[in-house]
Amino acid sequence: MFTRVVECNIRPGKTNEFTTVVRDQVLPILQKQTGFVDETLLVSTSDPEQVLALSFWRNREDAERYSREQYPRIASILQPVLTHDPTVRAFDVAHSVSHKIAAGKAA
Repeated sequence: MFTRVVECNIRPGKTNEFTTVVRDQVLPILQKQTGFVDETLLVSTSDPEQVLALSFWRNREDAERYSREQYPRIASILQPVLTHDPTVRAFDVAHSVSHKIAAGKAA
């Protein structure tokens, strides 16, 4: 399994709008992508304008295809509520209880 971590800085007072846009516009796009498994949105408790979006994919290839073909569209949808472009990082998933992945079995 593979994950993309997208770090977003939200405009002041726009966190609720951001989460609504992700739920109503971004998630339906993600759910149509080959290899998409799950999305987790984390809002900082100390600074609600700091958000991490974690998307889980069956493998790196599916995530990279999404990144090339759909992510530019997603970034433009989110742009009005962000202070600047998100930071995107990619990781192999080494362990996950909810996705039943053990260390050493990641894609």
